Amino acid sequence: MQHTEPKFVPYKGIRYTRPEMLNRSREFYQYMDKRRTVRDFSSKPVPREVIDNIVMTASTSPSGAHKQPWAFCVVSNPDIKKKIREAAEKEEYLNYHGRMSEEWVQDLLVFGTDWNKPFLETAPYLIAVFKKAYELEGEEKRKNYYVNESVGLACGFLLAAIHNAGLVALTHTPSPMNFLQEILGRPENERPFLLIPVGYAADDARIPCLSRKTIDEVLVYYE
Repeated sequence: MQHTEPKFVPYKGIRYTRPEMLNRSREFYQYMDKRRTVRDFSSKPVPREVIDNIVMTASTSPSGAHKQPWAFCVVSNPDIKKKIREAAEKEEYLNYHGRMSEEWVQDLLVFGTDWNKPFLETAPYLIAVFKKAYELEGEEKRKNYYVNESVGLACGFLLAAIHNAGLVALTHTPSPMNFLQEILGRPENERPFLLIPVGYAADDARIPCLSRKTIDEVLVYYE
């Protein structure tokens, strides 16, 4: 096996004064704390360049061995969105009528959701995120590492970028999602990971009255 010598370039990190660090970290937290999952979308168009920037921000995420094992498929075609909605609702109907446990159904009551997913057609864009189980170079398969972790991190970056652009999103996970691979004609090495509607919130959008865990519930220091 041929070994590649590592190549490094200089890196100079961004540094702020202590007050600047505190202020920036506080402001960013307060801004991100306003992010909410939304199911009521406007059909108002979103500039395509904004979507380009959002996706490329997601692609700055770290990944195992820098393999970047993701593909972001952006759907705006109404006919394709309709097919995706029909397929997703078929799976969701089965989920709500027997696949999901009673506990799961009870936990979802606070969101007021059911198997109907109109947002899959209303939102101007659907971003179908695929994870690459392995790379295909011609007929050769090349291994990817920490695929789920890497793609999960990229999706986190994606959601932050969506919020930063003044848009809203929903992390939709109709299970199983194999229909996405078929409808979008993705290659055999890709697996559906998330389906994310993206757009503006509808003028009459409503969200559940929920609260996030406190700092004492999520943060543990060992000093």
